[in-house]
Amino acid sequence: MNTTMFPSRPLRWLTLLLAAGLAGQIRPAAAAESRWAHTGTDGQLAYQALPAGDRILDFSYAGYAGGGVKIPEVPVKLTVAPGTGDDSAAIQAAINQVSQLPLADGFRGTVLLAPGVFHCRQPLEIKTGGVVLRGSGPLEGGTTITMTGDPHLCFSIKGNGTAKVIGKPAAITDAYVPAGTDSFHVSDPENFAAGDSVLINRPATPAWVKFMGMDTLVRNGKAEHWVSGEMHTERTIKRVAGNTVTLTVPLTDSFDARYLNPPGGTLVKCDLSARPVNIGVENLRIVSPPQAVTINQAHNQALHMDGVSDAWVRDLEVENTVNSFYFGEHTSRLTVDRVNIRHDAASLGAAKPEDFWAGGTETFITRCSATGNNVFYFSTGARMMGPVVVLNCTFYGNGHIQPHMRWGTGLLLDNCKVPQSGIDLMDRGIMGSGHGWTIGWSVAWNCTAKTLTIQQPPGSMNWAIGCKGRLESGTQPGSPEKKLPNGIIDSPENPVAPASLYLAQLRDRLGPQALANIGY
Repeated sequence: MNTTMFPSRPLRWLTLLLAAGLAGQIRPAAAAESRWAHTGTDGQLAYQALPAGDRILDFSYAGYAGGGVKIPEVPVKLTVAPGTGDDSAAIQAAINQVSQLPLADGFRGTVLLAPGVFHCRQPLEIKTGGVVLRGSGPLEGGTTITMTGDPHLCFSIKGNGTAKVIGKPAAITDAYVPAGTDSFHVSDPENFAAGDSVLINRPATPAWVKFMGMDTLVRNGKAEHWVSGEMHTERTIKRVAGNTVTLTVPLTDSFDARYLNPPGGTLVKCDLSARPVNIGVENLRIVSPPQAVTINQAHNQALHMDGVSDAWVRDLEVENTVNSFYFGEHTSRLTVDRVNIRHDAASLGAAKPEDFWAGGTETFITRCSATGNNVFYFSTGARMMGPVVVLNCTFYGNGHIQPHMRWGTGLLLDNCKVPQSGIDLMDRGIMGSGHGWTIGWSVAWNCTAKTLTIQQPPGSMNWAIGCKGRLESGTQPGSPEKKLPNGIIDSPENPVAPASLYLAQLRDRLGPQALANIGY
């Protein structure tokens, strides 16, 4: 027997032991975990709360139909082919015709744009629920909309966004309602029932504005004003037990009676039945000429949406639009998936336009990208009360992910990459028109950026967990002597498990099929 081919038994065992040892050495180390959100002994996520009970929000409700729901393939009712001149009127006529069809399972039908190049000089409007506009593909051989004529908006999707208030508001009676909770106590529960749409109203009192350090903003000798009046968020009641109201989606902000009373937070029933639902734009390319313009000049824009729920925008390639995608404060349960923006010319001036702007609630932006300079790749609007999630998005160039103005809450940046610029959860102070504190109760999770500015607002928190990038502190713009504290920085330069917070939360709430439904 040839012992070089068949080693002796001791040698074989030694070889196996060495192989096992080497295999153990090359196994990847277990990912770090964060105490703020980690997998518990039961396999579900467990959370550590701050002393007052505030915790990282369950963001999984963001997205079409409340998250984890597959976007439907809606049957085609009309097809439009490119013409020889301006195609705006032909496309709009088809949208209007389908908008008159009866609803079937929540939809009227799809307008399909045939392959080819459509030239449009006017905005295309969808105002009716159940209507989808679909191209024949965003790449070569598919559908291209070329924006011609004077600068304009390509798609306007606008419904009756105002919530109709029903009855009188009930006072929230808790001395403190933590951020991330889904229940609280009210003074008059008998007017509420499971399934009711409600507005939760949070006053911006002078006492709270002072507590936030936003009462002394002065620019060029003139006082700037931050937030006043009320901030509102829409929710649905899950159940009422005694004077305890439980919501289907948690709150993104805290309610501290020391600063909000009087008048205090309130709950009021509302009617959202007039709001259009089930609207989509998908599967096409939008092309604008390059625009080297300031934010105040007229420019071509891709899509504005407001006053609608359960909507989506997916599979779009977008070239050279400015202030491209705006989702207003009255949008809810929205998915934006695989939308890619490219700028061939940088914007001009210190004031930067936004590629993606989110102002509503339950907004889910995933697998999107933008390439360009002197822009905000993603921003939030004033008084935005999420959840809003940006997942697996990558942005290239000299631009930032930066919530923009006047206090938003409940943002998750999950596995986002800004390799040449920054992620900023910060106080903008006197910048703009007194934008001040832009965001609180928000999380950057396993993100990568050249720089990370993660600041802690008074009475609130922001987290950077498992993120890579140079951490920067700062002072309040306009008040260089006012040094601002950092938020919670956990596991810097070392990504944590679970790899995606949003997907783990979605799996916990709805099971693995929910991930498959949204393509994960």
